[in-house]
This record gives sequence, C-alpha cells and structure tokens, in this order.
Amino acid sequence: MGRYEIAFSGQLVAGARMELVQANLARLFQADAQRIATLFSGRRVILKNNLDEASAEKYRATLERAGALVDVVPMEPVIEEVELAPPPEPDPEPARPVASGVSTAMPPRLQVVPRDEYMAAFAGVDAPDFGIAPVGADLQDAKPEVQPPGFDFSALSVAPVGSDMGQARTPAAGPPPDTSHLKLEERR
Repeated sequence: MGRYEIAFSGQLVAGARMELVQANLARLFQADAQRIATLFSGRRVILKNNLDEASAEKYRATLERAGALVDVVPMEPVIEEVELAPPPEPDPEPARPVASGVSTAMPPRLQVVPRDEYMAAFAGVDAPDFGIAPVGADLQDAKPEVQPPGFDFSALSVAPVGSDMGQARTPAAGPPPDTSHLKLEERR
C-alpha cells in the first residue's frame, strides 16, 4: 500500500487564467493572498503528503478543477541494490615458537565476517576473541583488602551530654533605640 504526496510548481491547466486559479485556490485552502503568492513563486511546494492512492487522486482532481496542475508523487524511498565484494579469506592461525619440544597454538583470534560494505573495512582486523562470560560470573578484578590507617585515638575523650565545650557566647543585644521624639502626622 503506497503513500503519495501532492506537489505544486505553479503550473496551470491549459486555458486557465492565473487570477481565477489564484482565487479558486484561496477559497479552497482558505488562505490569504500572501500564501497563495508563495504557491505561484515557481518553486515546488508540497501541498499534502502521506496520502493513500484514492485520497491523492481525489486531491489531484479537485485541484485540477480549480485550474492548478499538480504532481502526485509516491513517497516510498528508492532502495538501491548494492553488491558487496566477498570477504577476504582469513589467514591460518600462526603457531607460537616451539618451547621444549611442545608446540602451543596462539589463543583464539576474533574472525570478523562483514555484514555490509561498512563492516568490510574491519575484515582484516586481528583482535583477541575475548568471548562471553557465563551468567552470574564476577567480571570485576579482585581488589586487595584495604587496611585501615593506624591512628592512635587513646588520648581523646568525649565530654558528657550538656557540658560547656567552650563555645563563645553571643553578647546580649543592646537597648532598643529611643523613638519617643518621633511623631506621625496624617496628611490630607
């Protein structure tokens, strides 16, 4: 089910007069003269979008009767097919040097298989395959136990509740100012 948009570029139906078409569109869209003037600026203007085929045809016919020639354009994006190059062949795993007659293979390496052209750039990456830890495994490295610092608090003591700890007392507030000489008069 396709979706369509209605586009107008200022073209008129053959034989239509510009003033009459502008008046018809102003009445149809209930728009002022300034908005109608922008429709006839020569630029492509989308009048309506996201319509089904029947609605798009109805809009086209209505606008054509008003004298405006519109384009009904499908909205589906054009999907371009891209053929990917085959991924390069992975190198065989190199063996570590022989130590005391026993050959040890290197740890497993990550093999990247490209899923699209962007991932193809990482096909030659040589990285260790770390894998996935089982469910419930502790992934954080073990931390050494922290020893508390060796402070000596034996010379300190706590004062009893309610005792004076030597805080400075706030001085008593001075006497209030004398306002007996002030008078309030009523003004009219």
